[in-house]
Amino acid sequence: MDLHTLRQFLVVARLEHLSHAAEELRVAQPSLSRTIARLESELGTPLFDRAGRLRLNDTGQLFRGYVERSLGELEAGRRAVAESLGGDFGTVRLASETFLTFIGPLAEFKRSHPGIEVELHQLPAAEMARRLLAQDVDLCVASQPIRGDGDGLEAVRLLDEAMWLAVPLDHPLAGRTSVTVDELAEEPFIAAGKGHWHRRLLDRLFGARDLTPKIVCEGDELGAIGELIKAGLGIGLVPDLARRSIPSDSVAWIAVDSPQCRRTLTLYWGAGSHLPAAAQRLRTTIIDWNWDSTEPRQ
Repeated sequence: MDLHTLRQFLVVARLEHLSHAAEELRVAQPSLSRTIARLESELGTPLFDRAGRLRLNDTGQLFRGYVERSLGELEAGRRAVAESLGGDFGTVRLASETFLTFIGPLAEFKRSHPGIEVELHQLPAAEMARRLLAQDVDLCVASQPIRGDGDGLEAVRLLDEAMWLAVPLDHPLAGRTSVTVDELAEEPFIAAGKGHWHRRLLDRLFGARDLTPKIVCEGDELGAIGELIKAGLGIGLVPDLARRSIPSDSVAWIAVDSPQCRRTLTLYWGAGSHLPAAAQRLRTTIIDWNWDSTEPRQ
């Protein structure tokens, strides 16, 4: 059982698809299949269910946790050695559901620390706690709560902002200053896919009224929502931070009459792990950023 085998196992476990894993790893599928079979033989038990689609079984899930933590400790050790040599260099790994929100603070960080490499990982919130606890990433930013094991995570709230309803300028609601959820029951919505914070918020708002939103466009390209609304394809919810980048004369903005129509942006990191100096510096930059004006605090 070597590190190469364990890293390949993690990719197969994440994708639960041999050919997709082989493509990502750039190895032949038969070779990858033999690697997994040898690992299972060494452990004395299957790690995947192979009836139909490949699925990680309970034993595989148990083993994956240990592998992630072990490889995370090795990576932490390598980075600790590099850090001990001093200097403003190293690597920091940031995960988020979207990076459009972070263009400002990331640019500021690179200007201040040009020697530090920043790795960006786009992850669903459901994956973040596990990746943090495995030390696979250093920092995570989520627009919905994430759950870890016990008290394994620390967090700082960065921003609490309103979500606005954006409609085309010629929409019947365009002249309104506010609207209720009930009034939107039959309106066509442009929204993110299921599981994304944007979609979960929309589902919660409607679910509280025993309603289901009418989704006419579903995807994870949130940056396109404003353009699709402007084109007249539907209406949608847009965070106040994103609203600032959309021309005020392209869509109409309406407040939603619900105290739940808000987004809370939170920064997370592992409580029990040593956060490398590079990650500590990025954490400071993100926390100190003036989110209300999209400029760093003076």
